[in-house]
Amino acid sequence: MDEQKKGTRRRGEILEEAIMNATLDELDQTGYAHLTMEKVADRASTNKAVLYRRWSNKSELVIAALHKFIPKIKREVPDTGNLRDDMYVYLQALIEPLKKVGAQTIRGLMIEPTVWRNLAAAIAQIPSGKWENKLTAAMMAIMKNAEKRGEVCLERLSPRIISLPVDLLQYELITKQEISDTAVAEIVDEIFMPLIRYSQTADK
Repeated sequence: MDEQKKGTRRRGEILEEAIMNATLDELDQTGYAHLTMEKVADRASTNKAVLYRRWSNKSELVIAALHKFIPKIKREVPDTGNLRDDMYVYLQALIEPLKKVGAQTIRGLMIEPTVWRNLAAAIAQIPSGKWENKLTAAMMAIMKNAEKRGEVCLERLSPRIISLPVDLLQYELITKQEISDTAVAEIVDEIFMPLIRYSQTADK
């Protein structure tokens, strides 16, 4: 729709807010597969040329909208009093924003070539040898709390074991494009905690 003809020309943040809201509405009502730049423009009462000046394709537009409105992943480290519950609460906090995005949208984004190219470029810029990032730092904080309580001895745990729950969560997302509460419980109770218990008793 031509804003100039309607006399409702908008600029800057006001226009962007309308476009972002229209994008989320389209995702909710039609899904990622059927979302088009034209439909978003029509819903936002603008024209698609306005969108293409800011975003080169629908995946960039959707990612921008999700980044603006979807709650950010919480970085707080839980301290429930035991390792099992700390790990479960932390993993649940990680997947909560993904539930709001929805499996269909995640699946659609992950098959977009531009998304994979951007992801590969971002990975290439990560300095080699830097094992610790925000997620692994949080995992280490959880494990240090557990060590203070006498639940684990960190010297008996490799970085790979400590990062395992997050690694499995990422694998679940890549292969299934969604992460269920059941999957989180299985990662914690059937894989991570038994491995922790084994690592603390092996070779004693």
